[in-house]
Amino acid sequence: MAGERETQGSTQMATYGYHDNKQSHLNRLRRIEGQVRGLQRMVEDDAYCIDILTQTAAVNKALRSFALSMLDEHLKHCVGHAVAHGGEEADEKVREASEAIARLVRS
Repeated sequence: MAGERETQGSTQMATYGYHDNKQSHLNRLRRIEGQVRGLQRMVEDDAYCIDILTQTAAVNKALRSFALSMLDEHLKHCVGHAVAHGGEEADEKVREASEAIARLVRS
């Protein structure tokens, strides 16, 4: 669970909300990385400005979608767990989530 440490040999690892979908998230980020590399190629190949801007918008949308997915998992798992246990950890997780939402809104 969020913030909790699982012992794995002598190493401790935190398990976060995205853990169950980790491979899916990594695949998604690799697709976004490919889109960014595509943008680089477009500039190298002197592609038309509007085509580059269209691809840039697609990359921004993909990153925004990824961020919202991570936020959703954070709220369900990390914040939900902390709120269920109450106390200072709950206040901290809610504050962190609020700040993350504010950053997303401003971007």
